[in-house]
Amino acid sequence: MRILLVAALLAGTAAPAFAQTVTNADAPMKASGTVTGAGTPPAPILTTPEAKDVWTHAEPQVARVTHVALDLDVDFATKTLGGSAVLDILAAPGATRIVLDARDLDISAITDEAGKPLRWTLGRKDADNADIGSALTVELAGASRIRITYRSMPGATALQWLPPEMTFGKKKPFLFSQGQAILNRSWVPTQDSPGIRQTWEATLRVPGDLVAVMSAEKLSGDKGELLSDGRRAFRFRMDKPVPPYLIAFAVGDLKFKTLGPRSGVWTEAPMLDKAAREFVDVEKMIDAASKLYGPYRWGRYDMLLLPPAFPYGGMENPMLTFLTPTIVTGDRSNTDVVAHELAHSWSGNLVTNATWSDSWLNEGFTTYFENRIMESLYGKEQAATYADLDWDVMSREIAAGGGQTGAVTRLHGDPGAGEVDYTKGSNFLRMIEHTVGRAKWDAYLTSYFDRHAFQPQTTAGFLADLRERLLKGQPELELSLQLDRWSYGAGLPDNAVHVQSETLAKVDARLAAFNGGGPASAVETKGWTTQEWLRFLNGIDRRQTPARLAELDKTLGLSASGNAYIQSAWFELAIANRYDPALPFLRRYLSQIGRGLLVYPLYKGLMKQDEWGQPKARAFFEEARPTYHPSTAAGIARIVAAGAAQE
Repeated sequence: MRILLVAALLAGTAAPAFAQTVTNADAPMKASGTVTGAGTPPAPILTTPEAKDVWTHAEPQVARVTHVALDLDVDFATKTLGGSAVLDILAAPGATRIVLDARDLDISAITDEAGKPLRWTLGRKDADNADIGSALTVELAGASRIRITYRSMPGATALQWLPPEMTFGKKKPFLFSQGQAILNRSWVPTQDSPGIRQTWEATLRVPGDLVAVMSAEKLSGDKGELLSDGRRAFRFRMDKPVPPYLIAFAVGDLKFKTLGPRSGVWTEAPMLDKAAREFVDVEKMIDAASKLYGPYRWGRYDMLLLPPAFPYGGMENPMLTFLTPTIVTGDRSNTDVVAHELAHSWSGNLVTNATWSDSWLNEGFTTYFENRIMESLYGKEQAATYADLDWDVMSREIAAGGGQTGAVTRLHGDPGAGEVDYTKGSNFLRMIEHTVGRAKWDAYLTSYFDRHAFQPQTTAGFLADLRERLLKGQPELELSLQLDRWSYGAGLPDNAVHVQSETLAKVDARLAAFNGGGPASAVETKGWTTQEWLRFLNGIDRRQTPARLAELDKTLGLSASGNAYIQSAWFELAIANRYDPALPFLRRYLSQIGRGLLVYPLYKGLMKQDEWGQPKARAFFEEARPTYHPSTAAGIARIVAAGAAQE
């Protein structure tokens, strides 16, 4: 995902000394007749202490889900999904129950495969973290397959139901899911942990004038199967074991355009040609990624461009990446987001963090891989531009997180994700590359993805593998890498690699002139990419006069820019200076853009402006809240509440 912004306090500095323990169908569990998704063998789980996921109620060493079969009606009138989930169970000898994750599900029955009712209980919600939901405990009574009949709630946290006016077409409703990190338990009763990989299949019945898509192989074509009641049924299958947060779907007035033999884009008609032009290089990206680190193993790589309410830059759902329309700027300068989500097909989807304490194994690896794809296609300087900006972001995040001693600047820690997972994590890998040499590093990483394919991983497991496969017998080299300092320590080690961009250096010269009092009219922005704009806007001195801001806005057209990145960076500056003329544009922006990366800083900025900004933050949020995904709305609510508590 690019970018997941979840506040968390990461703790613990000592490197665990645990060996990786893998459990699969042969040790110690037995399948008891279980068939996992078209005969696919169950994926292993890790049972070492650092692999324990505190964000799940599941006890996978006792009994685990290996396959999920969904059969659901999509009801726009009630904003619910209703039907059943059939779960294949792999249980240890003597196991009598299985524990699942559920959040606000209306469960009406649980039976075995023959329809015999099974005893079950739904525990209380977790008091410390509402997202964790409740433990759903089912007494198996010898069953290896169970059926849960249920309905999701209208406020399910993974789902966003959009009225027609919030879509591009403005005529038909839209629905999409967003499961990472632990939101899918609000519509799928399963073991919602990244370390418990599952195959799955689904049938969705939707209104007859809409199309359903999922992160899986289509079994019923692009138009589905027409039912007697006028609805359409769409069937899907994922025969590779995946972490359950990657089960995803969308329903809307969707059209498709082919981009190549393995790829295409889904979106609403008004955006179809724009999206196709923006993502035209995706086949080249697949080739570049495969040449770097091994074959693409998922068959197709399609993309879904969602309405502006989508809360993230992208989401790496297998076979169907979800993307925000804010990256469609007409100049392809933000297709690094596509490269990032594609790279997740190796780091994240193929080899997955076993728990959310190690989310850097997904995001840090992927950010590094993304940059290598961009370098392969567009050259070292363009890749350097992205890397240099990531250094800026990392520096700001580490400073804001307490600097060299800040707990939140560690890679491994309490579950949660922040920008440091992306930027510090990718710099960790870049440092290894620079130290051991690209050829050796690439050979190792290719082998790593292959050897751990379709398996979970922990920081301790990665470091053990690295020491065994790349560094064995080279104690001085290993010492110079500071592996434990990077993985478990706060701040930034002194061997970090700062890649500097010549392109951004030119922007810096213009920025220095402007900050020195030069006119805005002297800032030549023709041909600037989004990255150059961000370097300039984020580098402007934070204290400005109203006249200077008016000059800047009038000359560069910032408030009314068609680029959501530029607008967000400009609004941050305007808010910091209580610049009232920008407020009508800001208010409209906050009701139109749902991407957390772009709107969170604006609410945070408003809340810092005391009596001027805090009432505006609350008023803007109250107005815009219905347009946000539940996870985005919850994040903004925390920002506003935290600011209010400090008054």
